Amino acid sequence: MKSLKKIIKRPLTGALVGSVNGLFGGGGGMIAVPALNSILGYSSKVAHATAIFIIAPVSAAAAITYVINGFFIPKLVIPVSIGNVLGGALGAKLLNELPQNIINILFVIVMFAAGVRMVLP
Repeated sequence: MKSLKKIIKRPLTGALVGSVNGLFGGGGGMIAVPALNSILGYSSKVAHATAIFIIAPVSAAAAITYVINGFFIPKLVIPVSIGNVLGGALGAKLLNELPQNIINILFVIVMFAAGVRMVLP
C-alpha cells in the first residue's frame, strides 16, 4: 500500500511542478524542491539536485511553446545562457560543499526575496 501511494504521488507531484513551470515560465524548482522534500520525503540536497533534472525537459517544452507564441527575445539567449550555465555549475559545486542546513536557509532566503520582489514594485 505504501509503495502504491508513492507510485501515485510521483506523477501527481510532477504534474504540479510542470504546471507551475509552464504557467510562470520557470520557477518550477521553487515548487519541485519542497515537493520532493516534504511530499516525497527526499533530503534537501537530493531534492535540489533532482529538481534540475525534472525542470530541464519541462523548461524545454515551455520554451518551445513560448517561441511558437512569439514570447522570445533572441539577443538575450546567448549572454543569459552563458551566465546560467556558469551559475549552475557553481551552484552544483556549492550544493556538494555546503551543509544541508545552510542550503535550506539559503533556499528560504531566495524564496522569500523572490516573493517580496513580486509584491513590491
